[in-house]
Amino acid sequence: MYRRLVEKLIYLVHTRPNIAHSVSVINQFMHEPKESHLQAIYRILHYLKGNLGKGILFKRNGRLSLEAYTNADYAGFLVDRRSRSGYCTSLGRNLVIWRSKKRDYGGKVIG
Repeated sequence: MYRRLVEKLIYLVHTRPNIAHSVSVINQFMHEPKESHLQAIYRILHYLKGNLGKGILFKRNGRLSLEAYTNADYAGFLVDRRSRSGYCTSLGRNLVIWRSKKRDYGGKVIG
């Protein structure tokens, strides 16, 4: 059940990027979820229920410009002290892709 809920939330992140960080954190516990992780999912669902209609609407506009942003930090996540990097790209005013990567202590990409 935990895995199915997380997978559905990952899919939902495309139109609700405001939950992206929370979903990425709960995704880290996919293999060994605890009751507190399931409670976190319930809090996300409660937030979504209270904020219906607040997602991204993809719409056509006259301006077709491609914009990309990137960022990285060094051991900035206090839980595991691993480095993270990420990027997002938008076409016009529509966010079309984003990615965040966590690196292990040797610099290799994890997930």
